[in-house]
Amino acid sequence: MSYQQYPQQQTPQQTWQGGEPPLWAPYYGAPFPAAVKRFFKKYATFSGRASRSEYWLWTLVSVAVSIILNIIIGVGSAATTSASALTSQAAPGPGAIVGYILLAIWGLATIVPSLALVVRRLHDGNFSGWLVLIVLVPFLGALALLVFMILGSNPAGQRFDQPASA
Repeated sequence: MSYQQYPQQQTPQQTWQGGEPPLWAPYYGAPFPAAVKRFFKKYATFSGRASRSEYWLWTLVSVAVSIILNIIIGVGSAATTSASALTSQAAPGPGAIVGYILLAIWGLATIVPSLALVVRRLHDGNFSGWLVLIVLVPFLGALALLVFMILGSNPAGQRFDQPASA
């Protein structure tokens, strides 16, 4: 029995003058700081593509910040709970309120660029950005979107690139 050899899918690698591709192009193998910087520079850019590294490194940052903010909320609530056991108060303490405010600011500041990043990641796999709406299907939609985010790049996704005219 012989194994058939399949060509390995290569991610497009191009050499750019500054070492980093322009914002309209995906940055394959993006380092951590570059992925975060590109996330904020392409704040509401729904066109173009985003590499897996750009997407997953930003997801790591987003999850880490959310965990930290939830810890702040939990610590603020825990301090109030022990004190409120005697007075039977159910109101959150000042630490929890600060945590909730920071969490709301974080969510509002990152919801649009996060959606844009998901759309660009879908474009890199040669899928329509409207496919992001699949997340509205309970449970299975989020699972399907996760699979789309894990998929590799498709060279046909270059149709979504719009190089900036010089």
